[in-house]
Amino acid sequence: MFEKMDKRDRAAQFRLRLARAMEERNVSQSALARRIGVDRSTVSQLLTDEGARLPNAHVVGSCAETLGVSADYLLSLSDRPESAAELLASSLTMTEAPRALVDERIFEWHQQSAGYKIRYVPAALPDMLKTRAILEWEYAPHLGRTADQAIGASADRLAWMRSAQSDYEIAMPLYEIHSFAHATGYYHGLPLEVRLEQIDHLLDLCEQLYPRLRIYLFDAKRLYSAPVTIFGPLLCVFYAGSHYMAFRDRDRIEIFTRHFDTLVREADLTARNLPSHLRKLRAAIDETSG
Repeated sequence: MFEKMDKRDRAAQFRLRLARAMEERNVSQSALARRIGVDRSTVSQLLTDEGARLPNAHVVGSCAETLGVSADYLLSLSDRPESAAELLASSLTMTEAPRALVDERIFEWHQQSAGYKIRYVPAALPDMLKTRAILEWEYAPHLGRTADQAIGASADRLAWMRSAQSDYEIAMPLYEIHSFAHATGYYHGLPLEVRLEQIDHLLDLCEQLYPRLRIYLFDAKRLYSAPVTIFGPLLCVFYAGSHYMAFRDRDRIEIFTRHFDTLVREADLTARNLPSHLRKLRAAIDETSG
């Protein structure tokens, strides 16, 4: 939010930004005068008048349109010279989301965000936390003979992500872990030994990587979240199945950061309590199978 600006300061800023825009686009006073339909002396006055008066809305709008900046920028109502349409186009992008382990765009976003806290609501168990057996069970049916190569490449990148100086907060619904543990829903048909190995792997990761890796489980009856990753203050990315929808503007990133923080704050199981919960789940399914 911008502070209230004195009239003289706003007028001085208008002259400065107008002159800068003309210089950057190599537009002379005469050329600008012709394009906005005023005398050259009027443009000269816009650039040199020391008073507090601003030109009328028509002149400001014409200058902005001609120079390819926004009227808000010229009037110091925004620090971004782009128009609202241009800002929206650059702040929202759509990218195809292949059903595959090796995703160049995801890896690129992680690299760009190294050192920042990464907040993540996965669509299922996070790939970076899965055992090789889980990855093979999940991806081999549609990757075919390239599954081994894809899993190997994914392991290399996930190793990089684990070693990067980023904190990871992961929030998942409670039912996701329970569905996995009992092989229901998405995980139907997952062999017992694979599930037990995965739980042991999660326990090891919680011990090795805490507090840089923190996993929270929330009650989906009370809270809901679409799959989303928030890469520090840089961008937030929604997973829509066939595409990623990425926002880069600060306001939206802050909104979804607060949304994620609510999931963490109201989680039924915190990162500290997750290991004991996993051990109980492991004991329960082991006993049932016995």
